[in-house]
Amino acid sequence: MKKVVLAYSGGLDTSCAIKWLKARGYRVICFIADLGQGEDFKAIEKRALAGGAEKVYIKDLQDEFLKDFILPALKAGAVYEGKYLLATALGRPLIAKYLVDIAHKEKAQAVAHGCTGKGNDQVRLEVTIGILDPDLEIIAPVRIWEFKSREEEIEYAISCKIPIDVTKKKPYSIDRNLWGISIEAGILENLQQEPPEDAYLITKDPKLAPNSPKYIEVYFEKGVPKKINGKTYSLKSLIGLLNKIGGQCGVGRTDLVENRLVGIKSREIYEAPAATILHIAHKELENLVLDRELAHFKEGIALKYSEMIYYGLWYSALKEALDGFVASTQKQVTGAIKLKLFKGSAIPVARKSPYGLYKKELSTYGKEDKFNQKLAEGFIRIWGMPYQK
Repeated sequence: MKKVVLAYSGGLDTSCAIKWLKARGYRVICFIADLGQGEDFKAIEKRALAGGAEKVYIKDLQDEFLKDFILPALKAGAVYEGKYLLATALGRPLIAKYLVDIAHKEKAQAVAHGCTGKGNDQVRLEVTIGILDPDLEIIAPVRIWEFKSREEEIEYAISCKIPIDVTKKKPYSIDRNLWGISIEAGILENLQQEPPEDAYLITKDPKLAPNSPKYIEVYFEKGVPKKINGKTYSLKSLIGLLNKIGGQCGVGRTDLVENRLVGIKSREIYEAPAATILHIAHKELENLVLDRELAHFKEGIALKYSEMIYYGLWYSALKEALDGFVASTQKQVTGAIKLKLFKGSAIPVARKSPYGLYKKELSTYGKEDKFNQKLAEGFIRIWGMPYQK
């Protein structure tokens, strides 16, 4: 019998997939990735074994996720279509990497996942697997099995005595990790409907947030966030703290109709307080320390970098090349940004850096002004010369 390593979440789809794969002659090994979603992984492991899995791997990948995926995306300024901070997208290549690693360790001939045929995650996982080991067979049960609806899956689970709570109604599809939460489906598919409050998990309704602003100062060292209000934190603790503070202030909600890789538009809502705060602060610090041409060019790189993440091309040659450029831009991204968090907004209000390029004596309109304004006339003539007819 052939072995298959299944990316297992413990939900209805992947629990049904265990039984479905076994019925087709596969020995199923499950892999559970801990990316900080805060679930009871022991309970999920028991569910997988009770459902017929031969073995279960649980791997805490939080530190690797932070260091090798979240930090590069933050330094790059990667935000898809101006709103999506890519929490789910960043986790998929890491999951795929360990699917391949476990398949090699177990001498499995195939890997499997529970993604649908209309989403982005199937692409991200399968492209990454194909890059890392093109000889592995990839099985996507949800794309090919006989069930036409969730109701039919539930009937299958009941008939096969698959150990899962199939009576609990979940109006939304939710994916969560350290960097943020992705929420879709249910009433959110109605574009005329404002997202109801029960769709959100970690952010307070901005109108119910405190009536007084919260001020925080974020300190970066070479593009890496190190301190909050002068106190040093590990990256995991720092993100956890900002998720808590930002969430209480209603910061980090996004409602987006986005262009999926497969060609359809979908409505997604996201919660990412820490990611929102850090991206705003990091960008503001870059505005202070990077020269104009480098800052403007990097904006184009940030757009391309976000697309590479969203499109599942994390391990591509272009992404690797972009990493080299981004790393070179972060050498002087050191300093502190103070932000005001208030009823859903995060506004920079103060900045400082030993590498800051702002010079008050050149920009001021006061008596300290040292800018020679007489030079402006010649500059304007030369600058405009190519455009005169």
